[in-house]
Order: sequence, then C-alpha cells, then structure tokens
Amino acid sequence: MIDRKLLIEKAFEAQKFCYTPYSNFNVGAALLGANGKIYQGCNIENAAYSPTNCAERTAFFKAVSEGQMEFSAIAIVGNKEGVKQGEGDYCAPCAVCRQVMAEFCDLKTFKVIIAKSADDYLEYTLEELLPLAFTGKDLDK
Repeated sequence: MIDRKLLIEKAFEAQKFCYTPYSNFNVGAALLGANGKIYQGCNIENAAYSPTNCAERTAFFKAVSEGQMEFSAIAIVGNKEGVKQGEGDYCAPCAVCRQVMAEFCDLKTFKVIIAKSADDYLEYTLEELLPLAFTGKDLDK
C-alpha cells in the first residue's frame, strides 16, 4: 500500500536540503522501497553542470548503496526557490532519471507521483513515462 500523501510530504521535506546556487530550482524526491523504507533525495548542483545530480537519482543511489534494490513508488516535487507549495508546476523526472528508474523498477507497476502539494498530484507508471525503455534484458538479445 502506497501512502501517497506521506511520500509527497517526505519529498517536500527533502527539497529543503537542495544545493542549487545556479538554477535556484529545488527538487525533492521520496522513494519507497519494497521494504517499506522511504529514501529521500534532493538535487545537488555543480558549477561544471554535468556533475550535477538530480533528486531522484540521489534517492535511488542512497537506497542502492544501503542494499535496497526493489522499489514501489517515488514522489517528486520541484519549483523555483521562493515558490510556495501548491503554487508551482508539476516536476516530471528527466530522461536520465527515468533510465535509472528502469534499471531498478518494474516498468508496469512502479508508480511515479509528481506533485504540487499532498492533495494535488499526478500519478503514472514508469512505462507510461518511458515507453520502449532500454533495460538489461535488451543486452541479452
């Protein structure tokens, strides 16, 4: 059972720790492991840009580095610094983050929740956001 409101609240909580001196666009993520634990992540920028890490990948890398390899859902929130909760736009994961999700998640069952607030959110399966995904199975062909 996915407690969507709790997951979204944890994503907003994670957003408070963003390091975004260049874009001032803060993203928080809360990843629900199959073990029931929530792994939080925030985006962390770098002046060289390419070493920047998204909130979603931060959450996944934290979870995997702690031995968790199966996941149920992720909530993602994001907006410019100073925009109040509920007033921004939905913040969908970038293509790189979607590919990382495909490495660890079932495309048909993993839920991606993008939210403006705990009551205003959209929910997709990973397959809806990444049709025709390239996965490890493709390397076996």
